[in-house]
Amino acid sequence: MLLSETDAGQIALEFLMADWNISEDHREWFTVLDSRLVGESWYIVELGVEGFPDRWFIQVYDTGMCDPNYTFTSPIRSSEGFLDFIEVPEMVAEVLVAERKSR
Repeated sequence: MLLSETDAGQIALEFLMADWNISEDHREWFTVLDSRLVGESWYIVELGVEGFPDRWFIQVYDTGMCDPNYTFTSPIRSSEGFLDFIEVPEMVAEVLVAERKSR
């Protein structure tokens, strides 16, 4: 394996930031929660937003490429409202709202 768990985590984080066009000012809200090797040639990386239960799971291959069909999961339904976004930057809230609505 050419990538380390840390490398895979950074690649997944950069992929998500690019996919959602997250500015540098808001990147610190997103964090790598876990990165684990699956098989011999890819990692599953779990990303989240500090203080929220929402999670992204992104496959990172040993080539450094990410599977664009990542998984998002949240115990919060979009119909429950968005009161938990009081102290979150608008861009971060927009990403979470859109992901919650799409599942």
